[in-house]
Amino acid sequence: MILYGIPTCDTCRKARKALEQAGHRVDFRDVRAEPLSAAEIGRFLAAFGERLVNRSSTTWRGLSEAERAAAPADLLAAHPALMKRPVIAEGERLTLGWDKAAQAVWL
Repeated sequence: MILYGIPTCDTCRKARKALEQAGHRVDFRDVRAEPLSAAEIGRFLAAFGERLVNRSSTTWRGLSEAERAAAPADLLAAHPALMKRPVIAEGERLTLGWDKAAQAVWL
């Protein structure tokens, strides 16, 4: 299982802790230190669409209107912290965020 996020994200920390307590072996992937590949961005966008871009983040608010108009894949490649977090992957299963629906899948 891979948890994609950033180490300072409270939601990522909560998800990781809950997953480990449930017996999952969690590999944490810091998307700032090790940015997503074009294939990973494509896979996540295919699964989640524009929801993958966190438009309520401080990173988003810091972008110019011209930057915001870029394609989601380009935005995520240039600004990894724009990704809504966490993305949790195990095999073909993917979830976005750590809401009750994601928790129901993994816990």
